[in-house]
Amino acid sequence: MFFASDNSGPAHPSVLEAIARANEGFRTGYGADKEMDNVRQLVRDLFEAPEAAVYLVATGTAANAIALGTLAQPWDALFCTKMSHINEDECNAPEFYSGAKLTLVQDENAKMTAATLTAAIEAEETRGVHGPQRGPVSITQVTEKGTVYTLDELKALTDVAKSYGLKTHLDGARFSNAIVTLGCTPAEMTWKAGIDVACFGGTKNGLMGVEAVVIFDPTLAWEFELRRKRGAHLFSKHRFLSAQMEAYLTDNLWLELATQANGSGQRLAEGLRASGVVTFDYDPEANLMFFKMARGLHKKVQNAGAYYYVMGSLDGPDDELVEGRLVCDWSVGPDGVDAFLTALNA
Repeated sequence: MFFASDNSGPAHPSVLEAIARANEGFRTGYGADKEMDNVRQLVRDLFEAPEAAVYLVATGTAANAIALGTLAQPWDALFCTKMSHINEDECNAPEFYSGAKLTLVQDENAKMTAATLTAAIEAEETRGVHGPQRGPVSITQVTEKGTVYTLDELKALTDVAKSYGLKTHLDGARFSNAIVTLGCTPAEMTWKAGIDVACFGGTKNGLMGVEAVVIFDPTLAWEFELRRKRGAHLFSKHRFLSAQMEAYLTDNLWLELATQANGSGQRLAEGLRASGVVTFDYDPEANLMFFKMARGLHKKVQNAGAYYYVMGSLDGPDDELVEGRLVCDWSVGPDGVDAFLTALNA
């Protein structure tokens, strides 16, 4: 019963087999391998973007930080929510790679709105040379609270950004899970909604460790390449990144795994609601959820073998409500979900 994070689950067997195949013989390094040629075309086809520049890096932090470094100047304000991954979990890497200042936009359940983004943008570039200039907007999809921006919400945000001449970056560590929730295409959730650069995550959805950066404006490609190399994220044995992404894109494995993860998440959420002992501040929308229940129940299910994050101490009154976070990865099937619910309801 492992629900700590979707990056804690195993790599899919198809991915490991692809890595083993890529280990045979010789390949040109630094992204000139035959697998990467195929990946580039597969990504362009998937996103309906024949001119898109496509690059691979090993971590989500690298994908976000190098992408934002390409979009932002060192004197810029970079707009994001407080609970965005780039603010909470990346140890100032976006600031390090870009030199820009993260500027927090007011949010509700980790989602900014057109109104709050407008207010944040209007508050900057007001002091001339003495203050930060307006820079790119970064949107986390799925959010760190497990909420999902609708296509209309995304379009409203990018419209605001474009009205000020700003670029928009999509942090898609859980990109595939958002696609499953919305029932849309990758193109509809990115460039058709006004996104300029998207990070297409794989590590949280069954890959060993690779993320794709999809740049819809090819004039930005060379700067990204330089920044990736300068930032020490250009792999010499790049074929092992390519092989993972190639397996991920073959026969829609990316969508199959996200569908499994979201299905388990919804099964778990329904069971928690039915238990009558759990509350949600908002409905879980993908494979990630925050909930509250009595401390004593947290201890009971953890003693039964459930592993997940509790957002507080387990020391204290058993009847006090304590928040927890549950995440389903692709490998958490019905048996794992039902075991958790059985332990809770025992």
